[in-house]
This record gives sequence, structure tokens and C-alpha cells, in this order.
Amino acid sequence: MRAAAVTEPGRLRIIGALLAVLIVFFGAVTAWQVADRAAAAEDVVGRSQPLSADAASIYRSLADADTASSSGFLAGSKESREVRARYEKDIANASRLLVKAAANAGRSAESARQIGVLGEELPRYTGLIEQARANNRQGLPLGGAYLRYANERMSTRLLPAAQRLYEVETGHLYEDYGAAGSHPLTALAAGLAALGALGWAQRRTYRRTHRVFNHGLLAATAASTVVLLWLTVGHLVAHSDLADSRVHGQESLKVLNDARISSLQARANENLTLVARGAVLATDKKSDKYDTDFKANMAALDQGLAEAARRADDAAGGDPVARAQAGVRAWQARHSAARATDEKGDYEGALVQVIDGRDSTGAAFDQVDASLEQALAHEQRQFARSARDALGALTGLAAGASVLAGLGAAAALIGVGRRLSEYR
Repeated sequence: MRAAAVTEPGRLRIIGALLAVLIVFFGAVTAWQVADRAAAAEDVVGRSQPLSADAASIYRSLADADTASSSGFLAGSKESREVRARYEKDIANASRLLVKAAANAGRSAESARQIGVLGEELPRYTGLIEQARANNRQGLPLGGAYLRYANERMSTRLLPAAQRLYEVETGHLYEDYGAAGSHPLTALAAGLAALGALGWAQRRTYRRTHRVFNHGLLAATAASTVVLLWLTVGHLVAHSDLADSRVHGQESLKVLNDARISSLQARANENLTLVARGAVLATDKKSDKYDTDFKANMAALDQGLAEAARRADDAAGGDPVARAQAGVRAWQARHSAARATDEKGDYEGALVQVIDGRDSTGAAFDQVDASLEQALAHEQRQFARSARDALGALTGLAAGASVLAGLGAAAALIGVGRRLSEYR
């Protein structure tokens, strides 16, 4: 190397080799970092978010099953087919999603543990519900005890496990978000270094030969510039779309999921208030436990809907939330009226106000639930659209960078070779 560096041809060979290595290194690092981020973005779209959504759906299905079972219990022998079908559909959906989650639980031991808890507890819960239903059909007071015990198992075992599963899978989703949106600093630095070296080589050539352009080095510079611009623009677009899918999609979905779960729990506690008839007291030993829990659930629901309304960025997302808020106001007013009726000793009158007719609390709950389901579907579409756009911004970049880097390195060698030919 020292011997070669004392002659101009030797120096040109060294310069050509270094330029080719820099350009190839730039292309390789770009392809590697882009492929890594594209894989993370693909995980966001095709794995992490669907698993997080499935975990949320497991939670909702379990909470809704608890609500439907208490509604059917209150109706007794008049339990409608729709309510029974809703309960059975919720249990079937939760069971199906648990099987799916178990098949994809290899990524996390914590997820597998929570799935195991849910798999053990769900048959016990359904068994208790069937015992409650059978006793209730025979007019035996023991049915209410079975139902309350089933609700306790749901509240203390099933729902906490489902909540933990959702938190774990959402944590994996945010990890993939971080990997997909991280800046490709090494590739950017390599690109700037390659362009700097090419600029220096062309300036050196100009100062020694007074020729303005070296076609080979100019082509290598153009190829490297295209890769660097493509990398910069592609990453910025992908980063922006990922941020949009997170802020306007995933975060909104989380708020709406929490609100819907609060509404389902509120409905279950409202039903259990009538089932227990004051037999279960809150920690203060004075107020009804289920009515106290209902009020806490409704407070969380109000707060969640206010946050969802704040996050809604278009009419398609805001209108369902507004309808849900209107439904909550009607629900609260009807619940107060039903409680007043029940406290006067008119149980049958309160029961009608809770489960029968268009003006019942059940009708208001149905409005809230349907509106939240519509809002969730809209936010899910927004997430999917933005996340797919982010993935599309990186499509082809890794392969394109490799090809352009190879062409750029070849062009640099050709350009230096043309200078070397002048010495023969």
C-alpha cells in the first residue's frame, strides 16, 4: 500500500477501491436497516396489533357474557332467545380466540401463563352459570348465589387475566412500533460519508486534470444520492404513518375498548343489583356493592367517552361517540328511576324499567354498546390504513438500495479506471 501510494496510478487504485467499498457498505447497511424496519412494520400490521385486538376482544366477550348471563337470569323463564344466543356467542368467541392466542403465545411466557388461567377458569365459570340458570328456572333462591359466585370468579380471575393478556400483547405492539419507527442513523451516516468521499474524489480529479466531470464518479454520486434521498423520504413517510396509526388508531382503540368494557361491567352490576336485592354490601357495610360498582363503572365510562370524543378527528369517528354519550345520559336517568322504584319495594316495577321495553336501561345500554362497536370499527380501519401506508413507504427500498449501490460502486470503479487508462 505504501509503495502504491507514492505513484498517481497507485493512489487512484486505492481511491477507487475505497469509494467502491464505501458505496457498497452504504447500500448494504441501508438494505439491512430498512429490511429490519419493514419487518417490524409488517409485525405491527400482521401480528402485534391483531393479537392485541384479539386480547381486547377476549376481554369484551367475557364481560359481555357476564352481562348477558345476568340479564337472562333476571328474565327467568322469560329469557329471550336473543339474550341466550348472545351469551353463547360470547363464550364461543372467547374460546376460539383463546385457542388462537395459545397458538401464537411463543413470544411471551407471560401471555402463555394468562392464557392458561383463562383456559382453566372459563369452563368453571360456564358451569356456575348453568347451575344458576337451572336453579333459577326451578324458582330456587340458590340460583342467585351461584350467579353472584360466577360473577365473582369473572371479576377476580377471568377479567384480570384477560386484562393482563391485553397489556402484554399491547406491550409487544409498542415494541414493534419502536423498532419500525427508529431512525436508520448508521445508513444515513454511511450515505453522507459516501457522498463526501465522492465529492472529494471529483474535486481532486478536477484540480489535477481541470476536467469538470468524470462520468463514472458522477454516476456513482447520482446513484448514492438517489439511495440517500429514497431512504430519507421513505423513512420520514413511514415514521409519520406509523405515528398516525398509533395516535389516531391504536390509542383511540384502547380508549374505546376501555369505555366499552366499563359499559359492559356497569350493565352486569346493574343487573346484579336486582339479583342480590341488597344481600351484598360494599366495604362501608351500608351501601349496595353492585350499585356502588355500577356508579364507578359509569364514571369510568363517562371519562372514557370524553377522551374518545377528544381524540376523534372526523365525523365518522366522532358521531358514534356522541351517540354513546347521549345513550349514557339516558341510561343514568333511567337507572336512577329504576333504583327509586326498587327502594320503594316495587321489585317487579324496577325489573320492567331495567330489562323491558324501549325506555328501559337495557335499551339505553344497547344504544351505547352499538355506538361503541361502530366507533371501534372506524378506528380499526384508520389504524389498518395508516399502518399499511407505512409499510408501503418502505416497500422496495431494501432491494433498490442494493441494486443502486452495486451500480454506483461499478460506476466509481469505471470512472477511476478511465483516469488510470490515461497513464498507459
